[in-house]
Amino acid sequence: MTKTEAETRLKKLREAIEKYRYHYHVLNESLISDEALDSLKKELVDIEQQFPELITADSPSQRVAGSALPGFKKIRHTVPQWSFNDAFSEEDMRDFDARMHRMLADQYGKPVSPTYTAELKIDGLKIVFTYEQGKLKTAATRGDGAVGEDVTENVKTIEAVPLVLSQTVDVVAEGEAYMPKSQFEKLNVEQKRKGEELYMNPRNITAGTIRQLDPRVVAERKLSTFAYDISGGTMTVPPRQDEELALLRTLGFRVNPNFKRCKNMDEVIAYWHEWLKKKDKEDYLIDGVVVKVTEREYQDALGYTGKAPRWGIALKFPAEQVTTIVEDIALQVGRTGVITPVAHLRPVLVYGSMVSRATLHNEDEIERLGVRIGDTVILQKAGDVIPDIVKVLTEMRTGKEKVFHMPKVCPECSTELLKKAVGVKGDAESAAYYCTNTRCPAKDRRTLYHFTSKHAYDIEHLGPKNLDLLLDAGLIASRADIFTLKKGDLLELPRMGEKSVDNLLASIEKARTVTLERFIVGLSIPEVGEETARELAEEFRSIEALRVATRADLEAMNGVGPRVATSLTDYFASNHNVKVVDDLIQQVTIQNPQSKKGSQKCAGMTFVLTGTLPTLSRDEAKARILAEGGKVSGSVSKNTTYVVAGESAGSKYDEAQKLGVPILDEQGLIEMLA
Repeated sequence: MTKTEAETRLKKLREAIEKYRYHYHVLNESLISDEALDSLKKELVDIEQQFPELITADSPSQRVAGSALPGFKKIRHTVPQWSFNDAFSEEDMRDFDARMHRMLADQYGKPVSPTYTAELKIDGLKIVFTYEQGKLKTAATRGDGAVGEDVTENVKTIEAVPLVLSQTVDVVAEGEAYMPKSQFEKLNVEQKRKGEELYMNPRNITAGTIRQLDPRVVAERKLSTFAYDISGGTMTVPPRQDEELALLRTLGFRVNPNFKRCKNMDEVIAYWHEWLKKKDKEDYLIDGVVVKVTEREYQDALGYTGKAPRWGIALKFPAEQVTTIVEDIALQVGRTGVITPVAHLRPVLVYGSMVSRATLHNEDEIERLGVRIGDTVILQKAGDVIPDIVKVLTEMRTGKEKVFHMPKVCPECSTELLKKAVGVKGDAESAAYYCTNTRCPAKDRRTLYHFTSKHAYDIEHLGPKNLDLLLDAGLIASRADIFTLKKGDLLELPRMGEKSVDNLLASIEKARTVTLERFIVGLSIPEVGEETARELAEEFRSIEALRVATRADLEAMNGVGPRVATSLTDYFASNHNVKVVDDLIQQVTIQNPQSKKGSQKCAGMTFVLTGTLPTLSRDEAKARILAEGGKVSGSVSKNTTYVVAGESAGSKYDEAQKLGVPILDEQGLIEMLA
């Protein structure tokens, strides 16, 4: 065979193998037998071995790499990876529906009736696929939403993932990787045959498989995927969610066929009840239904909170329930001083994991449940994640059970506890006990755990175990002390070799530069979570401005009520907390958000970006617009203020002309923002 003949034959083989892959994995139909398909793949590999210079990155032969990876690189997502808020009942969904109608009516100045698209929530691992010119460039885990792990070589082994799309486009798509239940059962049969420990559930092994360093192991485990969203790229996204799913299928992705467009919330709830009965018959785990506003125009109008899209929600199925015994109730001191009772349970398997503890939240919850030490209780995982006691089986009592009483003093430092309101539960205000000792050792320890976590300073290699080592050795006593650690001190600690110490010090050095938002999160101010911290950072722009803000200043902000305002002013009125802030400022560099100067230039304006701009990337242009108070939408509508068009602008340009929407080039945008 000549090289020219090989090129022709390889082209035909690749096209045929991709066609059969698409029909089998996407359309769920077999055009030829597995044996015949294997024969085509073998011929492909044989020719490529004869002419290795003809091997391409998107060849079906490249689904399994030849050698193991040394590790996983970090990859920054071009599109923020949100996660949906959860709902657990029909009442939650009615509230969501009412909220959608109310917010859209406010946006449009009149009643608006959105429809919903209901999709099955696959219980697996989220993957973000990036294609350039129709070819798979990267596949990454969600990570923290901004940065994930590059698992491209592993994902390429999954036959359901197209290496080449049917169109030559740039696309960022999102989907779920999972292990079919039938494959999971086969794997455990093999584990049992070898006398090895059985795997707990398909979800856990999917996550573990995606993070295997040897892609050949991933290929052997035969994972699959469903795609469900186009979140970025240059192609025009259809105006409805159900049409977007159809487009994904056309591009070559495997899409779950069981989605439904619902006219109203009654139809959504009926769909949920239907799949609650049918879910176990499918060859994949389903843990709920994802409900999205169908119309993309309405999605753009509703926007996002700091953590999730406002236009979507995950309605979970009731959690698996088991019974166990409360062997003891202990107290845990949190970083803000709140005292949380924790039930110590007889270990029991719930939804694939062994559970031995469950939070009882506060004294009111103990009284509501009527739980005693020695009781038999029903346990479930709320949202299949958090262990939760839902009921006491009082008929199982023997008379030996003990009533639990909250103590008067902190279990760690013996300071008298203060009981105060923490929120509203139903019609009654819920209360918690607090340790008021600012130097309670348990509070300090948990504050440090939070400070180094990914939610705050994100210091790698400095989790609870290493922090305990440093605290017990007396090397640190405060957050600022972390930045004063020296190599010689650390080398004296157990399990701390030179490489471990170098890695830790490098992570600490990296954390010296911190955004104002993360700096605020790291202070552990009661009532101030990540989203509130972001809003405070954007409003005040420096820690100096925030620490002198009055209650009136704070309450004037959207999303900051009297409780949060009081917590902030109380925090900065404390001499101890002032010292904490001052000490940290001496050790770190705070990256303040850009000045508010000119930040209202684009207020009330909605932009759509299309095509390739001469000097600005899509993300850079978007960031500039957002910094000036504007919004960026993915589709053109009558509400669009400007379309910013570059080379190969495509259908969005045509739509703008049809609707009479003004069109800017890059220079026009820059002049507007200047």
